[in-house]
Amino acid sequence: QVQLVESGGGSVQAGGSLRLSCTVSGLSFDDYAMGWFRQAPGKEREGVSCIIWSGDSTYYADSVKGRFTISRDNAKNTLYLQMNSLKPEDTAMYYCAAGSAYNPYDMFPRDYNYWGQGTQVTVSS
Repeated sequence: QVQLVESGGGSVQAGGSLRLSCTVSGLSFDDYAMGWFRQAPGKEREGVSCIIWSGDSTYYADSVKGRFTISRDNAKNTLYLQMNSLKPEDTAMYYCAAGSAYNPYDMFPRDYNYWGQGTQVTVSS
């Protein structure tokens, strides 16, 4: 049974930081590209960042570039998202996802096979 479990969400003030984690079980973690998506109420799910299986290539949405850093530890089957300089518009449910294909230019939910349940991030002004 494949499980992706996110943690690390919470409530912070603008300018603060959070580190999200996603622990994966039930699949060969280092065979998969991994990504973070987010969805705010009333909005579509959007890709935030993704990373190739080896960690050698990453993608960031323009809205988070320079503030967020994605990383992975294949030995621990864990994906991370370090979020700095948080803004109120970063408020959303954040989901990690595993995909069999990696796209360095964009992120589409349809390319990801497995999803976590999400962790809420709330940034107040």
